[in-house]
Amino acid sequence: MSDSLFRKKTVSQILDDAATGESSKLVKTLGVRDLTSFGIAAIIGAGIFSTIGLASYNGGPAVSLLFVFTAVACVFTALSYAQFASTVPVSGSAYTYAYVAFGEIFAWVIGWALILEYAVSNMVVAISWSEYFTSMLSGFGITFPKYFATDYGSAHRAWELVQQTKQAGTALSTLPENTQLLAKAWADAPTMGGLHLIANLPAGAITVLITALVYVGIKESRTASNILVVLKLAVIGLVIGVGAFYVKPANWSPFAPNGMAGVLSGVASVFFAFIGFDSISTTAEECKNPQRDLPRAMLYCLAICTVLYVLITLVLTGMVNYKELGVSDPLAYVFQKVNLDFVAGVISVSAVVAITSALLVYQLGQPRIWMTMSRDGLLWKRFSTIHPKYKTPSFATIVTGFLVALPSLFMDLKFFVDLTSVGTFFAFIMVCGGILFLDAKGLTAQSKFKVPYINGKYIIGVAFVVAFAYAHGLHIAEMANEKPLLIVFWAIWLVLAVQGFRYNFSLLPVIGVLTNLYLMTELGASNWQIFGIWLIIGLAIYFSYGYRKSKLAR
Repeated sequence: MSDSLFRKKTVSQILDDAATGESSKLVKTLGVRDLTSFGIAAIIGAGIFSTIGLASYNGGPAVSLLFVFTAVACVFTALSYAQFASTVPVSGSAYTYAYVAFGEIFAWVIGWALILEYAVSNMVVAISWSEYFTSMLSGFGITFPKYFATDYGSAHRAWELVQQTKQAGTALSTLPENTQLLAKAWADAPTMGGLHLIANLPAGAITVLITALVYVGIKESRTASNILVVLKLAVIGLVIGVGAFYVKPANWSPFAPNGMAGVLSGVASVFFAFIGFDSISTTAEECKNPQRDLPRAMLYCLAICTVLYVLITLVLTGMVNYKELGVSDPLAYVFQKVNLDFVAGVISVSAVVAITSALLVYQLGQPRIWMTMSRDGLLWKRFSTIHPKYKTPSFATIVTGFLVALPSLFMDLKFFVDLTSVGTFFAFIMVCGGILFLDAKGLTAQSKFKVPYINGKYIIGVAFVVAFAYAHGLHIAEMANEKPLLIVFWAIWLVLAVQGFRYNFSLLPVIGVLTNLYLMTELGASNWQIFGIWLIIGLAIYFSYGYRKSKLAR
């Protein structure tokens, strides 16, 4: 059984499967510009318009360094993705790459994790879109009922907090304005049989509309994405250009008020934005020249977005004190603070556009992962059905729509933000590790793009000794109590040092593995608990269906 769990697909097998059957009907229409646009659309979405505020509130101006650090981690990963994309130019992303490098069980775990990550990311984006959409409507004098633009749990908790405050004899003005609004929404909501009817209707509605667009064709999705990205970049240029004149350098001091702990606390809320370059690889079978264009697009969009994120963060924290940025619409907020209401209004409108484009790309990527897993026999055959007219994975797209729309109606943003990164880190680590495997086995002959080779034979081990000596103040017992994953981090680094000496590992993929693994240690317990439950469900499906129905089993 152990051999069958780790059975692998060869590159030729994967290419043959993609060239035959239902999925061969996909339309090859995307070029490097379209792919770069998709990447920018996914990376610059809810992150730059909403969660960047929370990250800045926790980390201060130094959160700009977090974007640099996260981007550096992503560069090493993107290089590994680029090599895999040029070697195995098919849909499926990290799932397919893991199938080639590590075997079926690892591929299933990564594919199942990516399904969660794409769904959760889109839920975050949909809920953020709802906030900006209702804010935009209020700017035009239209009041959308709050009880139909929030989740049940947040409204109920706010109402309870207000009741407790009243009982304590404390003035309600001491509570945040948003809490008071949510409590009022609970009180005003219509009821049925004693149940308050509260749901985030805009979040559900936009998910359904985007799913419909993705359903009807890749060309239509490409055109919409390109238009939305141009508008988005124009507005971000406006924010940076105008905001720079209102920056007060005094606001950048202290630069890291809560130390590195405060900066790194924003890892989960920042990192999910960067998985956009992963979504590019899911469209490989709809590219004109995937082996050439995918690597270029990944690196282009990552470089562009990192520069924009850093500049936006510096402008935000320079215009107002970082303590004021714990709001859901930080870009609009800072311009209201400096009495530029017109710019704030433009930002609110453009945020709706920008977040729509991110939703489009994520909703485009997930069905193609379902499709690829189904094509390999690990999921039901219907998931790989291609619509005869629209040439899209129709059933998988519909399932994705339901999977995102329903939770978006009833769950809160913070719950989803906490879940956005575990599976992505797993996927990134597997992709970087997969390059090491391909190099060690000499399977990179047909790669059109290769990660620049730097011999890590001695460097990995020496760096381990120096880093471990520097961190000697943190005893093992303390490490186990505070961050048990740090023990795993040091253990894997030691293994990489030994194996790197034996097989002359390339240094850059090793750095990719270690940076992603270290960032994982910063995630909270709730991330791991929910991911563990999701993984158990996934393994139950695999062993009850995928293990027996896998094409490799037959």
